[in-house]
Amino acid sequence: MLISGGGRTLVNLQEHIDTGRLRASIDVVISSRGDVKGVERSRNLGLSTIVLERKNLSPDAFQQEITEAVADVDLVLMGGFLSLWRFPDTFHGRVMNIHPALLPEFGGKGMYGHHVHEAVIAAGKTVSGCTVHFCDNEYDHGPTILQRRVPVSPDDTPDSLAARVFEQECIAYPDAVQLFLEGRITLEGNSVTVK
Repeated sequence: MLISGGGRTLVNLQEHIDTGRLRASIDVVISSRGDVKGVERSRNLGLSTIVLERKNLSPDAFQQEITEAVADVDLVLMGGFLSLWRFPDTFHGRVMNIHPALLPEFGGKGMYGHHVHEAVIAAGKTVSGCTVHFCDNEYDHGPTILQRRVPVSPDDTPDSLAARVFEQECIAYPDAVQLFLEGRITLEGNSVTVK
């Protein structure tokens, strides 16, 4: 799993694994920052944790070290990973991300965390949510696997909207991973079919 922040998505997935709701394992956690809560949470869960700080590596070395670290995993999950990993073609259909908005709106470089929720509110949207999608080599891009929606209230703040969206993320990501494990997702070109 690739992280850059608090690691709440990581904790949620591990809880699903621990309770048997998700038959999987998190083999390695890679953080692009060493000073984040997610590193501490990962280590507290007893997970193999690697810190690859982009600022300390050349762009090519950063990409290569991630690729080598996840070479043996079946599925790579991004949970608040703020760097762009340009993965080789062998990972096509094996890299998922969860984004706190209904893509394709409110995605792309710089659209993460509170920035997303502020933009949704500023745009006057009445519905937001989260998107699980297969990744390609662009930020927040690639075919959608599933989305979950929440209403946006007139009195919402970025924090209140974020909390409601995160509740749905905690359902959507494990559901998408389970669909993958059960072989119920077909990816053809840039199109996903869920059985």
